Amino acid sequence: MSHYDVIVLGGGPGGYIAAERLGHAKKNVLLIEAGSLGGTCLNVGCIPTKALLNAAKTYEHAIHGKQLGVNAVDVSVDWAQMQKWKAQTVSTLVGGVGAAEKKAGVTVINGYGTFDGPGKVTVDATSYTADHVILATGSVPVMPPIPGTANNPAVVDSTGMLSVAEIPGKLTVIGGGVIGLEFASLFAMLGSEVTVIEMLPEIAPFMDADIAAQLRKALDGVTFQLNSKVTAIDGGTVNFTAADGSEQSVDSDVVLMAVGRRPAVQGWGAESSGLEFSGKGIVVDDRMRTNLPNVWAVGDVTGRSLLAHAAYRMGEIAVANILDDQAFRRGELMRWNAIPWAVYANPESAGIGHTEASAKAAGLNAKSVTVPGYMSGRFVAENGVKAPGAAKLVYDADSLQVLGLTVLGSYASEMIWGACVVLETELSVNDLRQIVLPHPTVSELIREAAWAVNA
Repeated sequence: MSHYDVIVLGGGPGGYIAAERLGHAKKNVLLIEAGSLGGTCLNVGCIPTKALLNAAKTYEHAIHGKQLGVNAVDVSVDWAQMQKWKAQTVSTLVGGVGAAEKKAGVTVINGYGTFDGPGKVTVDATSYTADHVILATGSVPVMPPIPGTANNPAVVDSTGMLSVAEIPGKLTVIGGGVIGLEFASLFAMLGSEVTVIEMLPEIAPFMDADIAAQLRKALDGVTFQLNSKVTAIDGGTVNFTAADGSEQSVDSDVVLMAVGRRPAVQGWGAESSGLEFSGKGIVVDDRMRTNLPNVWAVGDVTGRSLLAHAAYRMGEIAVANILDDQAFRRGELMRWNAIPWAVYANPESAGIGHTEASAKAAGLNAKSVTVPGYMSGRFVAENGVKAPGAAKLVYDADSLQVLGLTVLGSYASEMIWGACVVLETELSVNDLRQIVLPHPTVSELIREAAWAVNA
């Protein structure tokens, strides 16, 4: 029986970053992954969708470049080549993860691991022990029990949508969250007739409602059915109860089920190990400790934040506390309020911290300001005055501390990191005003928002 300092169960973002960090700290580490290294994000999530979205945006720019003086001729989409580009991208990055683990001295086993209790893991009938175990089993798509869903070849989850044989003429997306919006935007840009059916009053419930409304209106080629509930699926026909109570239907070549993901807490030993968990995920504290001694959990399986970058940080938090029991005194704790999100549709949107509604619900004396995209010179130069774009700043009316920021428009996902620093260091509106940003950049919208505060 082989013994390790740490066994990591799951090779997604949280698991592989934890293994790599521990390896560089000279720990003897075993990383177990049943599929390909990189998990959902790298293989069938974040990375392949961004490869396809960038290709679609390139096509979109080409066919709409006339106003900029760029006249493209015979522009077309080669779906097979897009799929090839996606596969090459994923293969390259998966190989990179493997190389990084090897460089760090991590032992990697490709197999299905089961957790047998503190310090014990089995892979294909072979038992391994360790001083610590990190659980990073990820999440799986939610497939609600809608009549007509099971064994319906027209219905796919996000993994299946990435590999459809051809661009669908008609696509219906069930769910207006991040996954649904990105796929809706992708295929609308490629010419599909797209309908999104969302049960809530507005898309993207994590987003400020007014910015979400702007994003919805900006998604050209997408029809939205809000406050609507899918009742049944018959082949490619999706039946739903519309907002006015009427029974309606939409015909589709493909139906994407994009109602979210759930932590993968079943089938690998959680049930019989004494681990505290629920359908919402494994229970962890801010140091990523579970209820079992020397057993840690990171990433989607915790249910705390189903985002790859959150998983990275959770993995690093667990590692810091494994290496040093006093790490929390240095601030090595998970700060759940400082995790950004991004939606890579066209246009992009990103945000961090409180929305105006969530801040008020938390009892804060919150106020907000919103500035339009055309207040950035670069934004206008590249998109025009009428293009959708905005930055909304939420702040505490008493202390002027910045509570949250939402950005809509080009480069949103690349500029939001600055707001992460603002929230992590608890800067005020006045602090933000003193930061010098390069000109001309779209990021200047954040500074414009700070100066729009009447204080």
